[in-house]
Amino acid sequence: MTGARVVVAPDSFKGSLSAAEAAAALARGLRRGAPGAEVVEHPVADGGEGTVDLVLRQGFAPVAARVAGPLGAPVEARFAVRGDTAVVEMAAAAGLGLLPGPPDDATARAASTAGVGELLAAALGTGVRRVVLGIGGSATTDGGSGAVAALGAQLLTARGEPLAPGGAALLDLAVLDLAGLDPRPADVELLVACDVDNPLTGPAGAAAVYGPQKGASPGTVALLDRALSRWADVVAATTGRDVRDLAGAGAAGGLGFAAAALLGARIVPGVAFLLELTGVAGAVRGADLVVVGEGRLDAQSLRGKGPVGVAALARAAGAQVVAVAGRCDLADPADAGFAGVHQLRDLEPDPVRSMQRAAELLEVVGERIAAERLS
Repeated sequence: MTGARVVVAPDSFKGSLSAAEAAAALARGLRRGAPGAEVVEHPVADGGEGTVDLVLRQGFAPVAARVAGPLGAPVEARFAVRGDTAVVEMAAAAGLGLLPGPPDDATARAASTAGVGELLAAALGTGVRRVVLGIGGSATTDGGSGAVAALGAQLLTARGEPLAPGGAALLDLAVLDLAGLDPRPADVELLVACDVDNPLTGPAGAAAVYGPQKGASPGTVALLDRALSRWADVVAATTGRDVRDLAGAGAAGGLGFAAAALLGARIVPGVAFLLELTGVAGAVRGADLVVVGEGRLDAQSLRGKGPVGVAALARAAGAQVVAVAGRCDLADPADAGFAGVHQLRDLEPDPVRSMQRAAELLEVVGERIAAERLS
């Protein structure tokens, strides 16, 4: 299809490629397969890893900050500022990728969001009036307790001792003292960009659904769920409000809960908000074909992930949508608005090699999409 306009708008392929790298690989294949097409790269994020990188492409300026990583060791992080808005990515301080090795039971119990609180404090220190906190890709299941402690709240045991970091320690929480909590979050518009709608606790909660991805054994999942219930009980007793069942409270190991319950945040659909912030709606306008993707497409994708959000915008603009994934477990891709799905595992069945060769495989897929849709 000579002169066709194609927008390549994938999310990241976690463990393999950033959203920008995935878009570039697909675009190379599309241009090779359809030299006459206009191919526009527009990587996306839904609040998780890569969110700051994407808004930097839209004219935001980077600001560096040295903060605590998920296990306490310092890490170099950054957030983005433009005008009166700052965008903070929790994965920059508490992401799985910051662990010194593969996640395991010990890291699942001990990982803390303290560095996220430090990042928020740094962003508030720039004088902005709106802070967007993208949450996702976390190594933590501490209910956001580390973040509020870093912002001045005191979490104490029954003996009056400071609580140890991490989700497991919440079982020993007796007192939450908010007297020293930084007042600045209440004075700005704090938005939590969240790509899931899980509650904090229970079978659909932070520990049960996401704990295994963070190295938690079944026993640790059960322990963390009890610990988060204890955290929610103490927060409710302290504030008079119980938001553990709020949609998104269980996101990022419960960071959504703490932000809403203690920092005055409003949880917004991450993909919709960030797609607006990064101009995806304008990019897909007038496109003939939009290519979306992420590492894995499954039932969680239908609950607000980037590819489905982009597909909705693209269809509304009259474009055809094709998805690419390392693996697709959707029963019917049409439910997500996809005219077709290409899986990298069809080219390389071994998952380890598929992740290692992701860029090469995406180029091949891009060329195939060109042959199928643009010839």
